[in-house]
Amino acid sequence: MRVEELLQKKGIAFRQQGNDYLIKCLNPEHDDSNPSMRVDLVTGIFNCFACGEKGNIFFRFGEKPNELQLRRDTLLRKIGDKRKENVGLAMPIGYVPYKGNWRTISPETYEKFNAFQHHSPEYIGRIVFPIRDVSGNIVAFQGRHTTGGTPKYKFTPSGVKIPLFPVVAPKEGRVILVEGIYDMINLHDKGLTNAVCCFGVSNINEGKLGILKLQGVEGIDIFFDGDEAGQEGAKVVANLCEKLSLSTRNICLDNTDPGALTETQTLRLARKLYS
Repeated sequence: MRVEELLQKKGIAFRQQGNDYLIKCLNPEHDDSNPSMRVDLVTGIFNCFACGEKGNIFFRFGEKPNELQLRRDTLLRKIGDKRKENVGLAMPIGYVPYKGNWRTISPETYEKFNAFQHHSPEYIGRIVFPIRDVSGNIVAFQGRHTTGGTPKYKFTPSGVKIPLFPVVAPKEGRVILVEGIYDMINLHDKGLTNAVCCFGVSNINEGKLGILKLQGVEGIDIFFDGDEAGQEGAKVVANLCEKLSLSTRNICLDNTDPGALTETQTLRLARKLYS
């Protein structure tokens, strides 16, 4: 018996998310109106991320898994994971290229970054971007909710290591480093095509900055939000760059951020940085 068959047998509603089935918590003392328990679709190991309930669904219901099938499915998963490491993820079946201009980003720029929409639960209401590494392989997808849903940004698969994105040609030996994907996309849309994003200060380290250096980058123009948090993050990045002998310049603009810059403001910034 497989996990899916056992859930169906017990009349437990489920939906797949990555390598798990999402179900309502099996803890009778937990009123789980918003399903928060994940069940590994191969092993049956479950974990509720709300109340902490853990176990194995086969043992929970006194059922025995098909050991031969379990070993076979586990092997297939390992083969699939190894294949993903080498060739990357594939675009989801049934994806639809995004053709709009949300946040005044041109359709041509969305097309440049292969933005799409999809009907699966993790993507509904989101504009999704494939995130590629230096080899061009897709390592993850990031979806931006467009109607105020939470979380605002969502990575799939969860827990994956995210590179600086995208790979760009430096301008006069320099790249512009911003925090979020829409900060970067807005700058590309307005003509500053040497912008890369780090997906948050916590996602940046010497190793990732070292890869930029190997790509011929000599200096980094740090363009984070102008508030206190953004400028504290800029200091962290500047210190990391100093260790790698990468020169830095801090761009701090009042009352705006990279994701809100107009074409006129971007042109003015480009002239200031690279004239």
